[in-house]
Amino acid sequence: MTAPKIETPRGTIVQTANGSAELVFSPDFVDKWQGQYTQAQKFVDSEVLRLSEPYTPLLTSMLIKSSILGTYVGNGEVSWIAPYARKQYYSPRAPGSMTGPLRGPFWFERMKAVSGEKLIRDARLMAGGE
Repeated sequence: MTAPKIETPRGTIVQTANGSAELVFSPDFVDKWQGQYTQAQKFVDSEVLRLSEPYTPLLTSMLIKSSILGTYVGNGEVSWIAPYARKQYYSPRAPGSMTGPLRGPFWFERMKAVSGEKLIRDARLMAGGE
């Protein structure tokens, strides 16, 4: 038996042991849910930017500005596009040694450890989940 795969809101064919069945979505599926999912994704992207800022190394603030310039809020990808961002992210320095007590390497991972669960919970509620 193959696992069902939802391909489009119009439906898809699902193979079962007894034959095949057609999965058909409600015509208002996209209208009802797409807006909520889009808003939730915009929320997650903007919150990642906001919550990561206190953890991001700060000397001239260009690294922080590069995340704003490199991110299209709503597409699900947050990018720090400064040429030195990768080196700063993976540097072996201890947190707090980059002009602030929280600022240092692995800023996204450290932000996620502190705020990740709440961020996911809030996004889930925004998207219509429980």
